[in-house]
Amino acid sequence: MNRLFKVLAWLVGVVLIVLVGGLAFLNFTFPKVSPAPELSFEYTSERIERGAYLANHVTVCMDCHSARDFSEFSGPPTPGTLGKGGDRFDHGMGLPGTFYAKNITPFGISDYSDGELYRLITTGVTNENRVMFPLMPYRYYGGMDPEDIYDIIAYIRSLKPIEFEVPESKADFPVSLIMKTIPQDPQPMVKPSPEDQVAYGKYLVNAAGCVECHTPVDAQGMVVADLAFSGGRDFPFPGGAVVTSSNISTDKQTGIGNWSEEMFVQRFKQYTDSTYVNPKVNPGEFNTIMPWLMYAGMKEADLKAIYVYLQTLPAHSNSVVKFTTGTQQ
Repeated sequence: MNRLFKVLAWLVGVVLIVLVGGLAFLNFTFPKVSPAPELSFEYTSERIERGAYLANHVTVCMDCHSARDFSEFSGPPTPGTLGKGGDRFDHGMGLPGTFYAKNITPFGISDYSDGELYRLITTGVTNENRVMFPLMPYRYYGGMDPEDIYDIIAYIRSLKPIEFEVPESKADFPVSLIMKTIPQDPQPMVKPSPEDQVAYGKYLVNAAGCVECHTPVDAQGMVVADLAFSGGRDFPFPGGAVVTSSNISTDKQTGIGNWSEEMFVQRFKQYTDSTYVNPKVNPGEFNTIMPWLMYAGMKEADLKAIYVYLQTLPAHSNSVVKFTTGTQQ
């Protein structure tokens, strides 16, 4: 019997050594990304203007990095909070931890060089070599033209500094270790010519991260690539209400296969009409996390390119119930 206990104790010891060794390997080996590049570019008015357009209407960085007011439809940024961060994402949204959008005004990024910001935006790795949870869509930004990323950097450097300390994000174990393996070096591309609508539309769809919200996810929270753009991803609201992303595939019955280009563009541009007044929304009433008012500022030519690209993608039949009221207390 004593010999059996000794064998069991030895086996447990081996397992513990392997486990501790594996954890140590993950902890000290990852993330595997290149050092931040040495960058030098001018913060010209052209760069800042282009960066403002991207950050507010395409990549919509300001959607998360501002305080959104969900007492109004689509939760527009609260005036005076642009870039201050603090938006909280937690277990109530089905996430493995508690995460906060960082302060990206000059107050929050003062200790970052431009190269470190570029690496952070395109790989999710901070200047302290910590990894951001991929709620920040750095995997998509890593495929953008570096010049567009430089423009965004120039723009956020131009924001009014807001002195606001954001709490540290914390992922649950073992996600806290697994997420270290996600970052990889960016795979940048040269921005396609707007005249090539399909290629340019694909570029914009990647920059906007459309697939991330408009695709169902598996049990690990990863996008199901075979069902891209079929909608059906749930986003809980406080109180138990759930908004579900729309099917934007080319299916004629459940997607946008019957939409004309004009219909698609107008779906966004209706929010820029001079007569439009954004409605107030009470808790439990229909609302959405889709930042319509921000995307509405996208250029019509860009929206048309997105439409043309989406029309080249496969159709997926998936009828979506867009909103369910809360039943939880």
